[in-house]
Amino acid sequence: MKRIPLLFLSAFLLLSCREEASLLTVTVTNALPVDRSGEMVELPMQAVADALHPEMRTDVTVLDAEGQAVPSQITHDDKLIFPATVPASAAAVYTVVPQKPLPASPLCEGRQYPERLDDLAWENDLVAFRAYGPALQARGERGYGYDLFAKYKSGQPILEKLYDDELSRRASYHIDHGQGMDCYAVGPTLGAGTSALMEGDTILYPWCYRTAEILDNGPLRFTALLEFNPFTAAGDTGVVETRLITLDAGSYLNRTDITYANLNRELPVATGIVLHEPDGEVAIDTETGIIAYSDPTTGTGNGRLFIGAAFPGPVKETKTVLFSPAEKKQRNNADGHVLAVSPYTPGTSYTYYWGFAWSKAGIQTMEAWDAYLKDFAQKLRTPLQVEVRKGK
Repeated sequence: MKRIPLLFLSAFLLLSCREEASLLTVTVTNALPVDRSGEMVELPMQAVADALHPEMRTDVTVLDAEGQAVPSQITHDDKLIFPATVPASAAAVYTVVPQKPLPASPLCEGRQYPERLDDLAWENDLVAFRAYGPALQARGERGYGYDLFAKYKSGQPILEKLYDDELSRRASYHIDHGQGMDCYAVGPTLGAGTSALMEGDTILYPWCYRTAEILDNGPLRFTALLEFNPFTAAGDTGVVETRLITLDAGSYLNRTDITYANLNRELPVATGIVLHEPDGEVAIDTETGIIAYSDPTTGTGNGRLFIGAAFPGPVKETKTVLFSPAEKKQRNNADGHVLAVSPYTPGTSYTYYWGFAWSKAGIQTMEAWDAYLKDFAQKLRTPLQVEVRKGK
């Protein structure tokens, strides 16, 4: 029998223990009887650093059960995020190791476009969005709601090319040239899922954002912080709305966290989707916490946009409200809104998710979109459970 020197064996065992101690095992459990794919798992970087090497806080790699590297990102709020795939009623195991991650292609990104009246535009691999800025408001235009850019085929960023072509007049982004387009009408409405405080039945429409700061810019998450000009609500002056918007790769929906500073009383807050057909297809479910609408799009041959919002819990009220003839004229002939209304308590954060899909891309029917939103809302209420332990 071959003899191994005791000193060598001791050194080998010590090295193995150190290597094992430099691992972080992450067990992700799915309590729902449905498969879950691509959902972002979040780990505090402090816990990761405590388990690994503190000096390597940014040089970490996530491995799946087969030892293959998984895309990851360290966010502005010091979290390590990565997409997890977990079978129905089962668990999946991932490992975090102190190793420089491989470069990742950006699936989420965005920027401000001062050359286009201060638009803030952002996207992931599925969808793209726009919020209007101070230069547009300075012209007196009422750009209250979120706008949409439909995209398909490539799964790659398209906004830079769309804006460049539009501003250089090479090609209009209102025409589909094979990657996507702007075929949505916002006007002076809540657009594609904007929220606003209400006084009775009156919506206090927010104007364009005053300041915007991009906090995360890919590859897996885009985050922006928007602040709005002070306004008066129910006698409280100087009310300031702040929105934290987060879009992850692989999701049709943005998460948005809203606060209202200097508000001293509880008021209803409404999340709205503008209606462009008075008899258009609407889906609402107060208990599940979703609203949805099938939008006809602008132009011909552009399919339909399925727009919706999902909420972490039941909302107080969901309803469709049609404009009076006079208000219809004020709102560029839009027909009304589908609304989800809940109370907002001062000092708290109002959280919801909003977004869309395009019939020329991944979701082709309203029934499929309604199912997506209900599935999304169910997952919000039964999040993946994450257990972390040092070593194997």
